[in-house]
Amino acid sequence: MRSLMVALLAGILVLSAVMTSQAENTEQDLINKFLKRTEEKHSSHLSWMSGSFSMNRINRDNDYNSFADFESTNFTNTDLNWLGEAKILGVDAGVIFMEKLSLSVGGEYWLKLGESQTGSFQYSPPGGPAITIDDLKTEVQVWGVSTGVSYYFFNKPTTANGLLKPALRVGGTVGLYQATWEVWDEYQNLNLSTALPEGQNIEYKSTAPGFGFNLGLDYPLKWHGIALGMQFGYEYLNFNDIAWYNASDEEIVASYDGTQQGRVELDLSGFKGKIEIKRFFNW
Repeated sequence: MRSLMVALLAGILVLSAVMTSQAENTEQDLINKFLKRTEEKHSSHLSWMSGSFSMNRINRDNDYNSFADFESTNFTNTDLNWLGEAKILGVDAGVIFMEKLSLSVGGEYWLKLGESQTGSFQYSPPGGPAITIDDLKTEVQVWGVSTGVSYYFFNKPTTANGLLKPALRVGGTVGLYQATWEVWDEYQNLNLSTALPEGQNIEYKSTAPGFGFNLGLDYPLKWHGIALGMQFGYEYLNFNDIAWYNASDEEIVASYDGTQQGRVELDLSGFKGKIEIKRFFNW
C-alpha cells in the first residue's frame, strides 16, 4: 500500500511538472507570436516627410488689384502695385495606405505680399482733405494648415522597397487659412454701419477654407530614401469677409471704389507650382 502511494505521488509530481512546462511553453509561444505580429505591423507603413517651396500666380482679375488702381489715383507722387506671384514655404508629412493612396497633413507660410514704400506721399482721399503720409504700406500675410489625398497611378512606392522609379500622382487638398492685411494708417476705410470713415486703421483679418487640385511627380534620388517632388495645380483661396471691428463693434472694410458694393474680397486663387524634397521611410 505504501509503495502504491509513493508511485501515485511520483506520478502526480511528474504530471504537474509536464503541465507546468507546457503552460510555460504555450505562454511563451503566445508572447512570441504577439511580438512578431506587432513587429510586422510596426514595420508595414511607408511614410514620408518633406519641405517645400511654392509659387502661386495669383489671378490678375481680383479686388485687390482694383483697389490698387483706385487708390493710385488718390496719390500724386506714387502708384500701388498689383499682386503678382506669392512665394510660399511649407512642410508636409504623409503615409501610404490602401495600395496607391497617400494621406498627408501640412502647413504653409506665405512670404508677405504687397509693398512698403518709404518717404512722403500726397494723399487725397475722396470726400476728404489732401494730406501728407509717410511710410506707405499695404502688406498681406497668409498662413494655413491643410490635409490632402494623392493617388499614385504610375510606379507607386512600395512598403518593401520605397520609391525606386519616377512616380506620377494626382491629388487634392483642403485647408484652413488666415490672412492679415495691414493698410497705411490714413487710408479712408469704409464703416458698413455708419458709412463714415473711422480713425486709424488696424489689421484687416479673415479666415477662409482653401481647396487645391494637383498633378505631381516624385523622382527618387536613390540616397537615404530622398526624392525630389514636383507638382502643378490650381488653388482656390478667397477671403471674402476680410475686415476689422471698431469699439462700437462696427465692421470696417476696404473698398475699391468707395462704396459698399466695392468691398474688397481678398482673392488669392491661382495656378500653383511646388518643388519639395521628400524623404521616404518605414515605421
